[in-house]
Amino acid sequence: MSALSQDKLAVVTGGASGIGLAAATAFAALGMRVIIVDRAGAALDAASASIGSGALAMAVDVADRAAMEGLAATIADRYGPVSVLMNNAGVGAGGDVLADPAEWHLVLGVNLMGVVHGVQSFVPGMIASEAAGLVINTGSKQGITQPPGNTAYNVSKAGVKALTEGLAHTLRQKTGDRVSAHLLIPGFTFTGMTARGAVEQPAGAWSADQVVAFMLAGIAAGDFYLLCPDNETTPEQDRKRILWAAGDLAENRPALSRWHPDWKDRFDRYMAE
Repeated sequence: MSALSQDKLAVVTGGASGIGLAAATAFAALGMRVIIVDRAGAALDAASASIGSGALAMAVDVADRAAMEGLAATIADRYGPVSVLMNNAGVGAGGDVLADPAEWHLVLGVNLMGVVHGVQSFVPGMIASEAAGLVINTGSKQGITQPPGNTAYNVSKAGVKALTEGLAHTLRQKTGDRVSAHLLIPGFTFTGMTARGAVEQPAGAWSADQVVAFMLAGIAAGDFYLLCPDNETTPEQDRKRILWAAGDLAENRPALSRWHPDWKDRFDRYMAE
């Protein structure tokens, strides 16, 4: 039986808004039981209420390892094995490499270590349950192409990519295809984190619901990399940007040559080809 099935249990971190809430809502629509994990507050309570009786809200800071371990134990005792784990909690602050260390600590604590804590707290039980399972970790294109400006965020999401790739290999060794890992890579998505006070969705952005629909279709197809386009970036543009970024290393170009003044025109010609 698929992990995405009636009465199976899904745990979604960062589930009080944005992509997390859209995913929790989609899982509930499949007849799954859903536990939304986020920091305590009105948004968490409202998210659970918006989904209805199939959802529970649990207030936990994913950056707190002990709290996440306690959460996993509580869920196992009260609700049984987890079939779908979505490590989605994230923050967008941080800044450049020389920015406030406290901001770096926050971003890495939530975006990277929060995923580590989720994986290490829940996945051993998913392996031991002998049932089908899915682990979905939310990454970012910034963790692949590394645009300058918010290095802390880039580092956190690059870490999530490496972590999820390693997890996929470990799960394949331990469970075959019974429990699988997937890296969700959203494009420009209109959420509370990206809105920056805007009320209306920009024309170039996807909605969180569109991202989750793409995610579910990719999982059904067996994809590991769930690389979302949006209304201003095509899949072909994404592929070319990713290949250019890899070429910096393979061809010994300057770091982040896409934004280097001596290489910008070459990059523009490459994208136009």
